[in-house]
Amino acid sequence: MTQLSYRHYLLGLLLVILAFNYVDRLALGLLLQDIKTDLALSDTQLGLLSGIAFAAFYAVMGIPIARWADRGDRVVIITITAALWSVMVALCGTATSFVQLVLIRVGVAIGEAGCIPPAHSLIADHFDRASRPRAVAIYMLGAPLALVIGNLGAGWLNELYGWRTTFILLGVPGLALAILAFLTLREPRRGAVARAMSKTGAGTEPSMVAVLRVLWSSHAFRHLLVCFSVISFFGYGLLQWQPAFFMRSFGFQSGELGGWFALVWGGGGLVGTLAGGEWASRRAAGREDFQLRVVASMYAAFGLFSIALYLSTDRYVALTLMALATLGSYTIAGPMFATIQTLVRPEMRAISIAILYLFGNLIGMGLGPLAAGAISDGLRPALGEESLRYALMFLSPGYFWGAWHAWRASRSVRAEVEAIEAAIPGGQPA
Repeated sequence: MTQLSYRHYLLGLLLVILAFNYVDRLALGLLLQDIKTDLALSDTQLGLLSGIAFAAFYAVMGIPIARWADRGDRVVIITITAALWSVMVALCGTATSFVQLVLIRVGVAIGEAGCIPPAHSLIADHFDRASRPRAVAIYMLGAPLALVIGNLGAGWLNELYGWRTTFILLGVPGLALAILAFLTLREPRRGAVARAMSKTGAGTEPSMVAVLRVLWSSHAFRHLLVCFSVISFFGYGLLQWQPAFFMRSFGFQSGELGGWFALVWGGGGLVGTLAGGEWASRRAAGREDFQLRVVASMYAAFGLFSIALYLSTDRYVALTLMALATLGSYTIAGPMFATIQTLVRPEMRAISIAILYLFGNLIGMGLGPLAAGAISDGLRPALGEESLRYALMFLSPGYFWGAWHAWRASRSVRAEVEAIEAAIPGGQPA
């Protein structure tokens, strides 16, 4: 296998692993209504289950795993954690109480925390600055691919066999992928790291305190951190509850809804992610400030589409608005994450992504679904089944807040990237 074909293979395999990393979380949203009925849970309990019970461990464990990835064998890390989360996903199907399900979800969270930071670091070591936005965008196709697999697969499996068997079957592919990664991927030389360290005179890996000091000194990174946290809070709150909203407000069954969501979320995500990465690599390469201004504009548009979605009383209008919002939100995935990888020194790439996800997941995944569920429970006495609609509409304007922080980051990112370039031999972040 040539070096070029190996890079493409690595990227493709990491993409599929990411897809099954996301499938479990996305399938959970589609299964919440049946889990609620079977285990007699409230919306607040469902919010805890899909939110903080998972997110706290997912976010916190990402930090030590990322530090391990910055010094150890990233292929081994991905193999071990993929096997762990797959086994725990299957065990979700055996839970008979809320407490059991929460404890198993903690195990899922610890495993899934080991996927994204080492994968981003591997990609950064295989693709240069010009091609990195496209490579990151292709990798992030795992999320919309998960939407297709999770919604089509989980929706119909749930109708045919129930939510328990669905979880058990969803755990199988991850084990196969873990074995395949271990047998076929190899840990690359960290040439970019060595060059950067030789330039700065650093002979060892920077301490955690040094990493935090560098990241906090970056005006652009601070604003992107807040942006990601805010968007995650409102985004996870909306995403996790959208299946239940369409079931309650428009009368969808899980199988039918899974097909629509696979088309809308999956199709919009695939097109948006590819378009955004291709645009950033071809039309806006090396112009991170312009890329972030587009990110800000897209988040603002997402907020408008989201408000209109929850005001709609027609199921097909609502699905169309969701498609537009999905297309826009995925368009910016590649440019945003590639900018963060370019914004930090090579030896800090995995930990920078882990810190981003620490805050984004604790605040977003941890509190977003819980907030939506609690607001829905509070409105239920007055609004009945429509309480979820208004809870989600209440969260939608938060995208404007995230857009403002992306715009603020765009004002300083060019100068900061130029400073990184000056610190690395060859003049570009490798």
